[in-house]
Amino acid sequence: MEHHDDRHPTQELSDEELLEHLGQLYETRLDTLRHGSQDALDNSDRRLRELEGEYLRRYPEREVSPERVRPGS
Repeated sequence: MEHHDDRHPTQELSDEELLEHLGQLYETRLDTLRHGSQDALDNSDRRLRELEGEYLRRYPEREVSPERVRPGS
């Protein structure tokens, strides 16, 4: 995840900022999918991968809720 938003380099975000950025992106994601240009959708995809990747890097042993696991997975 080396490509960064120049205003908010992913690896420099605090944990709180990382979650805020993810929340903001999730809030606008459907609107971007439905009404955004291809460039906007590409940027949203890239940023989502960066932020989620950074979250998983920081929390590889995150708690997984049993209610969120499908049978057989």
